Amino acid sequence: MRRVLTRSFLLLAVMAAALLGPSACGHVRSAGLVVRAAGMHGWWADPVGGFETVGYRTEDTAIQVRAGRIRARIYTPATVRSRTVLLTGGVHAKGIDEPRLTKFATDLARGGTPVVTAEVPDLLRYRITPAETDTIEDAAVWVASQPALAPDGKIGLYGISFAGGLSISAAGRPSLRDHVAAVLSFGGHGNLTRVAKYLCTGEWPDGTIHPPHDYGAVVMLINLADQVVPPDQVEPLRTAIVSFMTASHLDMVDKPAAAAEFAHARQLQQTLPEPARTYMGYVNDRNVHALGALLLPHVSLFANDPALSPEIAPGIRAPVFLIHGTDDNVVPSSESRLLAERLSPQVPVHLLITPLITHAEVDRDAGVTDIYYLIRFWYALLNS
Repeated sequence: MRRVLTRSFLLLAVMAAALLGPSACGHVRSAGLVVRAAGMHGWWADPVGGFETVGYRTEDTAIQVRAGRIRARIYTPATVRSRTVLLTGGVHAKGIDEPRLTKFATDLARGGTPVVTAEVPDLLRYRITPAETDTIEDAAVWVASQPALAPDGKIGLYGISFAGGLSISAAGRPSLRDHVAAVLSFGGHGNLTRVAKYLCTGEWPDGTIHPPHDYGAVVMLINLADQVVPPDQVEPLRTAIVSFMTASHLDMVDKPAAAAEFAHARQLQQTLPEPARTYMGYVNDRNVHALGALLLPHVSLFANDPALSPEIAPGIRAPVFLIHGTDDNVVPSSESRLLAERLSPQVPVHLLITPLITHAEVDRDAGVTDIYYLIRFWYALLNS
């Protein structure tokens, strides 16, 4: 019954808002983005998701950054209704071809938002490094310098998962701070050391326990491998872990292929010497407790670097939009709440903790109020 009432409310709201002028239509377009992002379909969802959508074209290009040339893709809508955004995905080997990233970019473009996705090399290798913030900064400066993409020299800067926090850090840098109209962190972090501690222990800053997803702990192992195994074992261990990560991604779309890749990860485990074999065993067994206990003494490696932790990054001037899933077990929602407290004295901060999303996907059903807040959040962001 609750779901039926929610859908009926949305349909009536859309029909009424369509008669109330440009601002109301903007809210309906934002509702359409929510519907498309969630992959909803049906008699009520299709009209909302398709409201004033437009066609778009894509163009692959390359951007010169200080680390070299990186791949990028431009999504250009037939009708432009909001400023261009640079969208960076999380840690994933597929980069700008990652299906969830391309879907989100497409959802934005269909609503009239030009999008540029840029491939950050270290994120392809499941690494979280200061160089990634440099790359986001350089890519954003390039996008803002293109008259066809940013006529007024300003863009939106959107980051998903760990790229959310890194985007905020980049937005405050001198070369970029006057060229960012708004920055979005979607399921991102405020302090990387604090997140790493959570992924190792499951403990939030308030002392409560929320069991973490093994994915996050495995990402931490890739980043801390050179701290826990001898130098000659680092790359073989990372190669084996990437096989496990590949299998985990395949498991969402192709179970037989995932099973084969999981088996390959176990085969690689047997080729490793100790202690790398033990670490890889914890990965394959999804033993977060044992893995976390071994990694915890090394998480201070991330401390006090403003390139990695936006909570301590200076200089940001643009409004900050923070959206987080209530029960996120990769980057806990406490991160966005604490980051909002830290940034709100210096810039406008829009914070939404919602049960409608998991880690970085809109994929849950909820009540009318939650949907209303989510639509209002996107409307404010797209009109910044």
